[in-house]
Amino acid sequence: MSISIKHVSFSYGKREVLHDVSAEIDDGMLVSVLGPNGVGKSTLFRCILGLATDYTGTIEVNGKDVRKLSVAERAREIAYIPQTHSSVYDYEVVDVVLMSTGAELGPLRTPGEAELARAEEALRRVGIERLSHRTYTQISGGEQQLVLIARALAQDARTIIMDEPTSALDYGNTARVLMCIQQLARQGYSIVQSTHQPDQAFLYADKTLVLDGGRVFAFGEPKDVVTSQTVSAIYGVDVDMQSLYGDKVRVCVPVQAINQI
Repeated sequence: MSISIKHVSFSYGKREVLHDVSAEIDDGMLVSVLGPNGVGKSTLFRCILGLATDYTGTIEVNGKDVRKLSVAERAREIAYIPQTHSSVYDYEVVDVVLMSTGAELGPLRTPGEAELARAEEALRRVGIERLSHRTYTQISGGEQQLVLIARALAQDARTIIMDEPTSALDYGNTARVLMCIQQLARQGYSIVQSTHQPDQAFLYADKTLVLDGGRVFAFGEPKDVVTSQTVSAIYGVDVDMQSLYGDKVRVCVPVQAINQI
């Protein structure tokens, strides 16, 4: 079991953000977390990452209580890919990836040949080794997102948390990033990503966790969870869900938009 979340509740002061959230995420699984803004997706991620620890309940990653792990120990278990990343300095792509290897180095050590080889292998695995010596700030948004995925791989953690990884990408880069993520799950990585796109949650994920009002609205296989009833309920918009290609794809369309055509 990669991530075990049991009866987790979290509050900012008197405002409860998560209430009795439970989910079990297996090794080699891609889980999409779906839900409107403000329902607790980012807070749940902060709890899993050990950045917010004042919650009730338990969260274990690979059988280890997150709250009992040091920063270095957490880095060996979980990698995090933010929604956006802005580099202050003009680092080369390979240097951005190398930064993730620091958890295994002492305070006075710098990455050596072994770490460099791991960074280069990570870039190769996501198909952007050609960018190794390009300046990170001068490549496209989609390429930057792939660099961050490579950085997570070089960190050598088997669990990856991703906060809306395609929110700022064009259609082509969105497809490339999601297919890369899906392939990594097939290779044994456990990946949890948040999204606002029901179509993506259905097409790429192994399971979908739906949050609403800080609670688990639904959790299971996309065919059972990504439905017109669920999407309409959590977003407050009447939608029609159409099935294509023998239900390998579902397309979500607002009913009001259809009626106006």
